[in-house]
Amino acid sequence: MTGGLKDEETEEYIHSPFIRKQGNIYKPNNKSMDNDSINEKTMQDVHTKEIDLVNRDPKHLNDHVVKVDFEDVIAEPAGTYSFDGVWKASFTTFTVTKYWFYRLLTALVGIPLALIWGIFFAILSFLHIWAVVPCIKSYLIEIHCVSQVYSICVHTFCDPLFEAIGKCFSSIRVTTTKVV
Repeated sequence: MTGGLKDEETEEYIHSPFIRKQGNIYKPNNKSMDNDSINEKTMQDVHTKEIDLVNRDPKHLNDHVVKVDFEDVIAEPAGTYSFDGVWKASFTTFTVTKYWFYRLLTALVGIPLALIWGIFFAILSFLHIWAVVPCIKSYLIEIHCVSQVYSICVHTFCDPLFEAIGKCFSSIRVTTTKVV
């Protein structure tokens, strides 16, 4: 036994790598780091997920947007028809122009707007996480102290006053009589 390689494909270590029983920074909660336990469920990163090129509005965000087709814009009533060739050319011109102009606009303006909206929502998320929620939590903590003081003041000053007023007015009797 030389302690070296038995054959060219497998290695034997004299000491196995140290694996902490309580977990480590890569696999917490008592999960060992050997190659047999790599079959656990991996979380999919939001930045690398695949996008659906067929259904581009899976959450139906733009269902309220007006979907304009040729028939919705241009219609000839019965008795006032243009030549069939003009009608077909108009349909093709409208449809192709709408299709390619939309693509041109998205190519020229879509990426800069995506950058702007990405920055906007990043700032909005940052402010919400690092400013709004801590301010609300701080407010709730402080208002709890104020509510305790307010409750003590109400029970100390207002409760006896209103009890006394209630007792004064409790002996008043109202009777109604109808005079004819």
